[in-house]
Amino acid sequence: MDDDYFSIDAILAENQKFQCTFKQEIPDMGHLGGGSERDIRAQSKRQIPIWLAYTIIYSDWADFDIPTAFGLKVRNALKAETRSVRLSNLVGAGGSWYGFGKTTMDILNDEQAKVLSEMLTTTFKGRLIEVIDQAQHFAALGPVGASGNTGDFSQAFREGLDATERDLFTLAQESSKRMRRWHEETERSKR
Repeated sequence: MDDDYFSIDAILAENQKFQCTFKQEIPDMGHLGGGSERDIRAQSKRQIPIWLAYTIIYSDWADFDIPTAFGLKVRNALKAETRSVRLSNLVGAGGSWYGFGKTTMDILNDEQAKVLSEMLTTTFKGRLIEVIDQAQHFAALGPVGASGNTGDFSQAFREGLDATERDLFTLAQESSKRMRRWHEETERSKR
């Protein structure tokens, strides 16, 4: 994912909110996060957009909770079987779970960021083989067979792909189709 200002992936990854617990009272800012009160009271919780959370957290006005998309429940499910978790359901706005994770890592302290980084890396490695395998399988089926039902697990896995994984799936599928075309052309030229 780019950190480029104009990157669609970066914009989608930052289209999330953090649950923040304010450490102190902030006058005349009750409207933040959709609040209806005039002031933000100390120890109150608000959903704050990422772009605003950077300032609030680094100014030491609030602490933030690690988003549920990276919480203990998700971590345990990923440890049990990375392929069974629908990453696209964990975050909205295009399902950029890895992008949201990278953005979250930028705010965390070093120890927490390392744990999140390991979770993202392990998940990616654990799912990559299945992404490529299914992409090659569907490329081999061609346009007619690609719509067929090849099993509930395969379909559920594809539906749960993160935006990054969907991009890799498409690239692997196209690569497999091109390889098959090249092989067929090479075989024809030998005859």
